[in-house]
Amino acid sequence: MSEQAADVAGLDGTGDDEYEHHGGFPKYEPVTPGPDWARFVEGMRTLQDLAVSVDAPDDVLVQAADQVEKLAELLGPHVAPEGRSPAGRTIELPGRGSLLLPPWNIEKFGPDGVRSTGMFRRYHLGGNGAAHGGTLPLLFDDLMGMIVHAYGRPISRTAYLHVDYRAITPLNTTLAIEGKVDRVDGRKTYITAKLTHGDTLLAECEALMLVLLPGQP
Repeated sequence: MSEQAADVAGLDGTGDDEYEHHGGFPKYEPVTPGPDWARFVEGMRTLQDLAVSVDAPDDVLVQAADQVEKLAELLGPHVAPEGRSPAGRTIELPGRGSLLLPPWNIEKFGPDGVRSTGMFRRYHLGGNGAAHGGTLPLLFDDLMGMIVHAYGRPISRTAYLHVDYRAITPLNTTLAIEGKVDRVDGRKTYITAKLTHGDTLLAECEALMLVLLPGQP
C-alpha cells in the first residue's frame, strides 16, 4: 500500500484511540484484493454505462438478461456483512472500488484539505450531455467524510449539505474537487469545497459535519 493510501486509510498511527471509541460506527479496515477485483469493478462500471445507454433488440436483451441472472446467482452466496466486502475499502481504486461512488482518485489528503480528480461517465447522465444534478451532492458528501478524517476529527454524520450549481458539469471530462475544514466548534465541523473544470467553477458546497455521540449510529 502506498504512503498516501495508508494516510487515507488512517493507518499512520494518529488518532487511533479516538477512532476506536467514538459513536457506534463500525471501523473499516483498508484491503488490497487481488487484481481480479479491479477487473470486476471496472467491468461492472462498464455494464452500468451500457445499461443506461443501449437500445438493443429483444433477442440481445434476452441473452443479456440471462447472463445477468446467472451472474447474480453466482455472486449471491458470497454476500458479506457491512465492512467485509472490498467495495469502498480498496483505497487504490477509483471510488475506493465502490460502484456507489463516482470513479475518482484521491490526489491530496491531509489536514489542510483533500483533492480528488475524475470524471462522470454515461451512467451519471442527467440530460443534454450533463451530469445528473444529484450526483454532485454524492461526490461532495463523500469528500466531506474524507476531509473530516484527514483533519483528525472523529467519524461524523452530515448535518447539512448545501450545493450551489454554477455551471453545467460535463460527462467524460476530467474534473477536480477540493475542500477543507473552515472551522470547528465542539462537535461541529464546518467545511467548504468546490468542483472545477480547469478555471471554471462548476459547483461549490458548504457542509456541517457532526461528531457522533457514544453509541450513536
